[in-house]
Amino acid sequence: MAVFSSVDHLKASKGADLGTSRTIEVSQARIDKFAAVTEDRQWIHVDTYKAASGPFGTTIAHGFLTLSLLAPFLADLIEVHGASASINYGLNRVRFPAAVPSNSALHAEGRILDIVDRPGAVDAVVEVTVRSNSSTKAVCIAESIIRYAA
Repeated sequence: MAVFSSVDHLKASKGADLGTSRTIEVSQARIDKFAAVTEDRQWIHVDTYKAASGPFGTTIAHGFLTLSLLAPFLADLIEVHGASASINYGLNRVRFPAAVPSNSALHAEGRILDIVDRPGAVDAVVEVTVRSNSSTKAVCIAESIIRYAA
């Protein structure tokens, strides 16, 4: 985890490597719960029998499930002291280069791409690369914008 002592310290940290997050398991139970909450019950995610003969040989996690894990991954990667709030401001770009088979273990790596001054705040544009124990390719690459209020 990269810990910044202040918003000013963060402002001077463009290009900083944020390290590696903890590992999070993506079990079939997690996939099933995500499918229920989002009402996305496509067979490739929830039908283990049919998915066994599908293109991946098993069920796979929803791309949006993988993307939603950015929240805990970012909490593991970056901490800014002295900010009155940190807000998920949005995303610039998201890609899913590889599927996440059920029962995969994911972790993330982060890097600060840009720092943008705003009135009363600063935006950190963080590139988050999510990796899986089941693939040599990244499973998600996203540019997350975190707004830190001064």
